[in-house]
Amino acid sequence: MKSLNLSDWALRHQSFIAYLLVAVSLAGTLAYFTLGRAEDPDFTIRTMVVSAEWPGATAREMEQQVTDRLEKKLQETPWLDYVKSYSESGRCFIFVNLKEYAPNAQVPDAWYQVRKKLKDIAHTLPEGVRGPFFNDEFGDTYGTIYAFTADGFTHAELKDAVDDVRQELLRIPSVAKVDLIGVQQEKVYIEASHRKLATLGIDPMIIAKTLREQNGLNPAGSIDTASDKLYLRVSGDLKSVEAIREIGIEANGRQFRLGDIARVYRGYAEPMTPKFRYSGEDAIGLAKAAAPPAWVVEYEPIEPIMATPFCELGACTLKPVLAKYHK
Repeated sequence: MKSLNLSDWALRHQSFIAYLLVAVSLAGTLAYFTLGRAEDPDFTIRTMVVSAEWPGATAREMEQQVTDRLEKKLQETPWLDYVKSYSESGRCFIFVNLKEYAPNAQVPDAWYQVRKKLKDIAHTLPEGVRGPFFNDEFGDTYGTIYAFTADGFTHAELKDAVDDVRQELLRIPSVAKVDLIGVQQEKVYIEASHRKLATLGIDPMIIAKTLREQNGLNPAGSIDTASDKLYLRVSGDLKSVEAIREIGIEANGRQFRLGDIARVYRGYAEPMTPKFRYSGEDAIGLAKAAAPPAWVVEYEPIEPIMATPFCELGACTLKPVLAKYHK
C-alpha cells in the first residue's frame, strides 16, 4: 500500500490549494479586525465576600449565631464550590467560591441568588446584627489613578472637591466607573467623664435618648388649600456640631447644656479605613475605569474637568499617579 505523499497531492491539486490559501488569508484578516482589544480587559472572578457585624459579640457568638446560619443558607447557591468563613469579635467574613467551570454568564445570577437568600433570613439573625453586606466587584480594572492634595483644607473639604470631579468624569461616555480611595468617614463624637456625670447625677442613657428624640424625623401633617398642599416640618433637627452642644439635658430637675458637661467635636470614624498617600502626603485617590468596548479613555477632555472645579479651593495641586496619556 502506497503511503500518502502530501507534496505530490498538493502539486496535483494546485487550484484547490490556492483556494485554501485565499480563504485562510481572508479569514485571518477578518479575525484580526474583530479581535478584542481592551487595554484593561475584564475578567470574571468567581468569589464573593459576605460580611456581617454584631457589636459587642464574642468570636464564638458570631460563629454560632451568625456565621453558621449564613453558611447553611449559602449552601443553596447555584454553582457553589465551597464556602470559607472567618469570625472575630463583633464581625465575620464569609468567602463564597463558585466552581471554576461556572459559565461567566451565570455568575451575576448566582450572586443575585446569594443576596436574595441571605436577605430572606436577615430577620432571623439576633437583634443588633448589621448586614449581611456583599462585595463581588473584584474584576474592575482601573487604568488611571489620580492623587488629590490640598494644603490648608480639611479632609472633608478635599472630598467635596473630588466628588465634584467624579461627577464630571462620569459624564464622559468612555468612563465606566470612578471610585474614591482613602476617604475617611466623618462622625460627631460626644465624650463625657463618668465621674463628672455621676457628680451631676446624669445617666448617660438620658443623653442618648435626648439626642435621638431631638434629631428624630416625624410627620407633622399637611394643610390643603384651594391651589396647593403645604407640608409641615418640625424644626430643631441637628445640622451642626454647635447645635448639638446647645442641646439641653434635663436630669434631677435641673437643666444642663450638653456642651458644658461633655466634649462635642467632629472627627473621623475609628478604626480608620486604609489611607491613600502620595509622596508621604495624605491624599484622596480617584480611580477611573474605561467602559467597554473602549480601548483607552480619551484623556483630552479629562484634564480640564479635573483641574477646574478642584482648584477653586485655592492653593491646591493635581497630581497624576500611574497616569497614562494617549493623544
